[in-house]
Amino acid sequence: MEGKVERYIHEELCARKGLLFALIDPLDYKSPEDAIKTARNADEGGADLILIGGSTGVQGEVLDSVAKAIKQAVSKPVVLFPGNIGTLTKYADAVYFMSMLNSRNTYWISEAQVLAAPTIRHYGIEPLPVAYVVVEPGGTVGWVGDAKRIPREKPKIAAAFAMAAEYMGFRFFITDAGSNPESGHIPLEMVSAVHSSISIPYIAAGGIRTPEQARNVIKAGADIIQVGTAFEKENSVQKIRDMVKAVREGAKLRPKP
Repeated sequence: MEGKVERYIHEELCARKGLLFALIDPLDYKSPEDAIKTARNADEGGADLILIGGSTGVQGEVLDSVAKAIKQAVSKPVVLFPGNIGTLTKYADAVYFMSMLNSRNTYWISEAQVLAAPTIRHYGIEPLPVAYVVVEPGGTVGWVGDAKRIPREKPKIAAAFAMAAEYMGFRFFITDAGSNPESGHIPLEMVSAVHSSISIPYIAAGGIRTPEQARNVIKAGADIIQVGTAFEKENSVQKIRDMVKAVREGAKLRPKP
């Protein structure tokens, strides 16, 4: 059953064609106040959704306090990008209920989800059914999740994972190259291959640092991009506005189906 946040995402995609989600990892900032400021600037700059999370350690009192403050400071939905079962808080609107399909460890495919489900229901936050795959180089998330990383030169493998995800009933699909990869974002050929293989929203994450890159990834076929490190390094409202503008432009440039 589609919840409020999922309905919002679909409505915004219908209206804008391309979206930007700002990812805040509180542990990457000098202080919680800096993380909250970035979220506030992202909201003012036009980001469509605020994500909170990271690969390691974002849980407990730190997560609760930051999520509560961000929720009070922004007008957009606040969604958790969980690194494990502890990355949950009642102060969020929703959570990526996420399965890492190319993990070698069944914990990341289904066991963590079984452990987290009762807490999510108890908190009353909305689960978003998300299939997640890690592409080379994969960064910390690839290491923590024991991922069999998809080779960057193999777009058909990513497309096959995307098709399988849709057939299994997931309602969102993410490819992630990891946090701030030296090799950059997912190759555009892979973005196009994934886009052409599914009808569910496709989110591209990892290595998108500039408006030009944002425009190109959206133009190639991503419905949504996730940006984290770029906003950590420069969190001005103007920087975020420029990225959002590029996303909207990229959506207009995308070839008609």
